[in-house]
Amino acid sequence: MLVDGEWRTDWYAPDEAGRFVRPRTRFHEWVSASGEGRFPAEADRYHLYVSYACPWASRTLLMRKLKGLEKAVGLTVVDPRMGRHGWGFGGYPRSDADRLNGARYLSELYRRADEHYTGRVTVPMLWDKREGTIVNNESRELMRMLDTELDAFAEHPVTLYPEELREQVDATIEALYEPVNNGVYKAGFAENQGAYELACRELFTALAHWERVLDRQRYLCGEVLTEADVCFYTTLVRFDLVYYSHFKCNQARIQDFPNLWNYLLDLYQTPGFAETTNVDHIKVHYYWSQDTVNPSRIIPMGPQVDLLAQHDRDRLGPRMLAPAPGITRH
Repeated sequence: MLVDGEWRTDWYAPDEAGRFVRPRTRFHEWVSASGEGRFPAEADRYHLYVSYACPWASRTLLMRKLKGLEKAVGLTVVDPRMGRHGWGFGGYPRSDADRLNGARYLSELYRRADEHYTGRVTVPMLWDKREGTIVNNESRELMRMLDTELDAFAEHPVTLYPEELREQVDATIEALYEPVNNGVYKAGFAENQGAYELACRELFTALAHWERVLDRQRYLCGEVLTEADVCFYTTLVRFDLVYYSHFKCNQARIQDFPNLWNYLLDLYQTPGFAETTNVDHIKVHYYWSQDTVNPSRIIPMGPQVDLLAQHDRDRLGPRMLAPAPGITRH
């Protein structure tokens, strides 16, 4: 992290009960389709910095792919091995040098945006090439911007935030966040037994709930794929690979929940999901980078997770994405 622009290697500070507390993101500007404000929607102006390993960054990577925004929004993928200098560039297969700004480490760009920045240096991060600054580094907000504000440049006329489901999508994303998306980290980064067990109980209670929901409908919010499914997917696809063992979330695998497992297979086999999922980066990052949890940095050879296995979700209706509202294409 940076403290007043100076680099520190401090680990996350727990609360008084030993529970993991995720620091708040700091950049929350908005790209706007209306053209108003500091950051109007434009093609080839904005650039995403992401990691294939990070579930929060993968939300935005997947949304960019599903919407067909590859030509409109640039992309740089960081090295999955996050060492003492934080996220860096290049040096590992399918990671990139920072050809846009010439930085060695992501922290350099945070300093360019704010020379006195205090906070975590995280992905995803959206960079404005015109002003040379950070627009936003909050995954949920970036996912929504990519979904709703750049339709004029999207090659796929779909939306994952349909008008009639917006309240339900927002409520579902909120319900997933604390016990599931953040819950695996609360288990893995807990500082004592009580904090760990509390996080695990909340996590598996939530998974059991969504197992029941997905017994009667194909997607979390009904018949169409939404942003809520993207948020759930990026945790589920990492679960058996790393969270089960590395974060000690080992009461059950996702493969032990029939509906969750078939739902995960369905999503992975939906165009856009597999292309933005990199199992190698995921495993290398967690086991190599988080040496507080895994001091040896040994990366396990297994498990083998067959994400191309046949699923049963067609019994609940066809694969479906909602069409985007009428827009003027550029």
